[in-house]
Amino acid sequence: MKDNSYAAVMARKNEIMKKSIGIDYSVYESGGIGFDYEKMMSETGYSLDEIVKIQGEVTVGETPIIELKNITALARKVSKTGRAARIFVKDEACNPGGSFKARRAACAVYHAKKLGYKGVITATSGNYGAAVASQAAKLGLKCIIVQECFDGRKVGQPEILEKQRACEAMGAEVIQLSVGPELFYMFLILLEETGYFNASLYTPFGIAGVETLGAEIASQFMSREGKHPDVVLITHAGGGNVTGTARGLIKSGAKSQVIGASVDLSGLHMASDTAFNRKSFTTGHTGFGIPFATWPDRSDVPRNAARSLRYLDRYLLVKQGEVFYMTEALSALEGLERGPAGNTSLTAAFALAQEMDDGQIIVVQETEYTGAGKHHMPQLSFARANGISILFGDPNTEVPGASIVLPSCPSQIKVRDYDLGKARKSYIKNCMNNYGVTEFSDADASFLAEETKTDVAFVREALA
Repeated sequence: MKDNSYAAVMARKNEIMKKSIGIDYSVYESGGIGFDYEKMMSETGYSLDEIVKIQGEVTVGETPIIELKNITALARKVSKTGRAARIFVKDEACNPGGSFKARRAACAVYHAKKLGYKGVITATSGNYGAAVASQAAKLGLKCIIVQECFDGRKVGQPEILEKQRACEAMGAEVIQLSVGPELFYMFLILLEETGYFNASLYTPFGIAGVETLGAEIASQFMSREGKHPDVVLITHAGGGNVTGTARGLIKSGAKSQVIGASVDLSGLHMASDTAFNRKSFTTGHTGFGIPFATWPDRSDVPRNAARSLRYLDRYLLVKQGEVFYMTEALSALEGLERGPAGNTSLTAAFALAQEMDDGQIIVVQETEYTGAGKHHMPQLSFARANGISILFGDPNTEVPGASIVLPSCPSQIKVRDYDLGKARKSYIKNCMNNYGVTEFSDADASFLAEETKTDVAFVREALA
């Protein structure tokens, strides 16, 4: 009998992880702070051509591009210059499971079956659970989804409850937990007891699965418009969406600017029991976007393959009320009902387009399915039931956890730049603290320059 106390399970987490993924991460370590990221990606992932074949066999990918002509017209109407870039979306809701995460799940479940695992487990309260459940059903594997679902009152967040329904409909077993450290603990226990595969969001093959999304954007726009998009706008949470898409764009020769967008939930602690049901977004917000950017190895694998600071050119924040407004606008103006994550980057695109010219192109890199708890109306009702004021006015007056302010006019929708220089310095500081060092070798400095998309001079200055 193994000791299943919290301390004992945490002490053997590396052993559990290694057995449940089949990757010996130690071979990529340098002995210092750095590790060989590209070697890890190439040796434990799949080539772009291999992924296209894997995904094609389970009807994942090749989703359509849709031009949002009416929303573009609205952006030009409220623009101070009368100009705005053309806005497109890549309609990832067409994937099995209803989101771009089908691309990650297809690779993870394929890999699990290839290695002979009987089932897969993932810890997620997001769309990834539905995607893994869908792919496990296709390939005949057992599936367990571990969700962080409710607060201490046993009140579940409606968007997460909707995803529970989707996972169970596709044959997965869903284990729901309250917010806190028990999620990772239970996840480890289940991996050890079942011997199932860890279908983590952050493995090399999972991230490589998203590379096809960037590659498709590049090829579809070259075919349709004769050029690559000027901007690819990506909802930023754990970093896998940014990382995979950017890598696919790079591999396809696209020079598009890669911009991340998150909902501003500053001031709400994501691991707080009292704050859990006072947020109306379960992903794509600053509670994930900033911590994962500034310390990606907080994930459920020893080395996270999602490393957004390597690829971001700009990082924008939008308000909750603005996203709800644009969700309604997408339905009313374009006849598309889509979920909140993709509409986060759509909101940023609407404002950013007004900084650009008519001939330029922004592509919102994803949409996701909506329905039941994921829809903006039940989210607003749930917010009101939890004491959040729902108002019309200036979105800049919104206070996360206290109010949601929908704009009185679309001209009030703005983007707010998050300082990537600050994020890069925070990442370097976190490396110092987590590794307990005060000086870096030249090799470590070069690694950090790659990690932060800067140069060694920036790293040395940040250290000083």
